[in-house]
Amino acid sequence: MQTAILVALSVVVLYVLQKYLEFRRAVNSIRDHPGFRTVFTMANPLLMWRIPGIAPGNFSPWTYKHQDFVDKGWDVISQVHAWPRTTVTYLLADAGAIRDVANARARFPKPVEQYKILSFYGSNIVITEGDEWKRQRRIAAPAFSERNNKLVWDETINVMLDLFDNVWGDKQQIEVDHIVDLTVPIALYIIGIAGFGRRMSWSDEEALSSGHKLKFKDALHTVSTDLFLKVVCPGWLLRLGPTERIRHFRLAYDDLELYMHEMVRARKQSEKKEERYDLMSSLLDANEDESDGKTRLSDEELVGNIFIFLIAGHETTAHTLAYTFIMLALYPEEQKKLFNHIKSVIGDGRIPAYEDMNALTYSLAVFNETLRMFPPVNGIPKYSAEDTTIVTSNAAGEKCTVVVPQGARFLIHTPGLHYNPRYWEDPYEFKPARFLGDWPRDAFCPFSAGPRACLGRRFSETEGVAILSLLVSRYRIEVREEPQFVAETFDERKARLLSSAQSITLHPVRAPLVFKRR
Repeated sequence: MQTAILVALSVVVLYVLQKYLEFRRAVNSIRDHPGFRTVFTMANPLLMWRIPGIAPGNFSPWTYKHQDFVDKGWDVISQVHAWPRTTVTYLLADAGAIRDVANARARFPKPVEQYKILSFYGSNIVITEGDEWKRQRRIAAPAFSERNNKLVWDETINVMLDLFDNVWGDKQQIEVDHIVDLTVPIALYIIGIAGFGRRMSWSDEEALSSGHKLKFKDALHTVSTDLFLKVVCPGWLLRLGPTERIRHFRLAYDDLELYMHEMVRARKQSEKKEERYDLMSSLLDANEDESDGKTRLSDEELVGNIFIFLIAGHETTAHTLAYTFIMLALYPEEQKKLFNHIKSVIGDGRIPAYEDMNALTYSLAVFNETLRMFPPVNGIPKYSAEDTTIVTSNAAGEKCTVVVPQGARFLIHTPGLHYNPRYWEDPYEFKPARFLGDWPRDAFCPFSAGPRACLGRRFSETEGVAILSLLVSRYRIEVREEPQFVAETFDERKARLLSSAQSITLHPVRAPLVFKRR
């Protein structure tokens, strides 16, 4: 028995020694560039919060924003962890370094294996690299056209007018227990019609389609909300369905897949070749226009890209709008500036048209400032395909050449960049006007950066400006008063309303607001 224990201890000691030597080699390979040295990686979902020496924290980019870079002295810092595999990761909050990494796709490709969560319905533009990405992007890019942007604007206005007329009606005050409960259906209805030609209304008149157990909007909302279950739950557990939430997710997941395949088949088999500018129609048209049939997207790839459009167009915009309404409620002086600006553009009380968008500069500034302060994705991964170097600097203007070994990981640290005082004066303050003049575009990447930047940026901006401009022109936004919080200070109220969590994107935990008719 003693011999067995000694053998086991020897194996453990040898393993620990091997991992330590691998760890030291990794630290030496980067010349011990300042940063974190931990046992576990930042990507460990079980260790979301920072434990010094143990784990840097999965939620730490949002929690610490630019402070880690201040503490370590540079806007590129390292993170070396020992287990399960010794890895070097660089965190980037330097606009120049980010621009270089994002634009050099061959040297710094995307680690597509980290995006498996988005591949369940089929290959798509987000999870591919190299020639395959180029093929899919060439076909998908034309779907995001000026005609589609105008459709987004018009349908956004229709969705909001439907809300005002048929839900809020003549009420002088509308209380919302959690703002996400309002912004999620708004974004869902807009992506439904502007993305896929499926009109949905607030009256919930959508009929249950034959062969389905859930309505389209319910299936989409459930999948986008609980997609993480597909990652954390093995297939047998999903099939077993031990909880109501897991069973409902599996039902929604299967139903949404069926809906998407039906949409593709229906459009392909349609005899009426009417002009339609929703994303799916444009994607199918571009696919059919490929002269070389070998380069066309398969049905699985079409469904995979449709799913990406649905998720990206639904969740990210919904959560950004939620934060926007919270900030306007917290800062009534900024809301007044926005209202006055909107009235100066549409002062005759008319409904804003797409042609007004370029004049609604403060609406876009408010939307962009929200994206700066609450970027939907806190980290954008890359890796180094070769031994190379990058250059960074610090607040004093000093330069540093950072050694990058082949295989090193990068994380474009969006909060670190967006809260970097080198680029943004008073970065923790809500100042939409900073986006009215010249502003540091390389230091703003809520839609990623370089050739792989989000194709749907203009779609999102158009939707956001239309919603803000129409809603703020008619309603004043305030924080809903609750007796248990009557004695809180402004800072306490702000912290409570902006308390956030991360699913696919960053989102507020709970923020009750009131909309009062002007």
